[in-house]
Amino acid sequence: MLRAHSFLWYYLWVAPNVLAVGLAFVLRRRKLHKQYPFFVAFIATAAVMQLTLCVADIVPAVSGPTWWRIFWTDLIVQGILKFALIGEIFSHVFREYTSVAKLSRLAIRGVGVTLILTAAFAAAYAPASSRFGMISGAHILEQTIYLIETGLLAFIFLLSAYFRLTPARPVLGIALGLGVSACVHLGTWALLANGGLAESGGLPESKKILLDFLNMATYHVCVLIWFYYVLIPHKVVTKSAVPLPENNLAVWNRELERLLQQ
Repeated sequence: MLRAHSFLWYYLWVAPNVLAVGLAFVLRRRKLHKQYPFFVAFIATAAVMQLTLCVADIVPAVSGPTWWRIFWTDLIVQGILKFALIGEIFSHVFREYTSVAKLSRLAIRGVGVTLILTAAFAAAYAPASSRFGMISGAHILEQTIYLIETGLLAFIFLLSAYFRLTPARPVLGIALGLGVSACVHLGTWALLANGGLAESGGLPESKKILLDFLNMATYHVCVLIWFYYVLIPHKVVTKSAVPLPENNLAVWNRELERLLQQ
């Protein structure tokens, strides 16, 4: 049952992306796309690209090189949207500190896009670790994106925990889903790397397929996490009217505002 191009294979490829399109549609209907524009753009674009890849995989007229060109396009577009989304998450987490949030959001987006383009260029000219340089380059670029994504999300979680900031429920769910997906992909990549990615001496094809199933199933779970956190209402807890003591982040925000106004 756990084999490539089986019913379960295509279900895990198609179902989460159909759900993601539905989630994007519901968010637009509820006008939540104005609060989370890059999240809606990311899930909708990623879903359309993945469904396109699935159709291209089935249609015999689509050649292997064409499929991998679509895959490269998907990687670069998703990567740019991911870093824009991480900047959006940072902005929401630190929304009470407007100057810090604005500067950090712009920095994350700018650095993220630069790193993606640099990684794409490096992957295109890296020594081929498989029979086709296009394939090995795509794998390098994909894991570079996941590595940077994981680091930025970990930084946001650690920084918000340090300053005792509580993100809004949808923001927490979005970050959690992205983080789980990125961590699992990095874990499976580590298994592949330790087993050897070359044509000879690598992991058996059956084990590689199991890792593909794990990645696809994880993304399915992440889409369900987004549904739960973004759409299902939560119990509102009344906050104390007593003002919280000023922390270092408030000082940084005030000084940054003063610097920007000069």
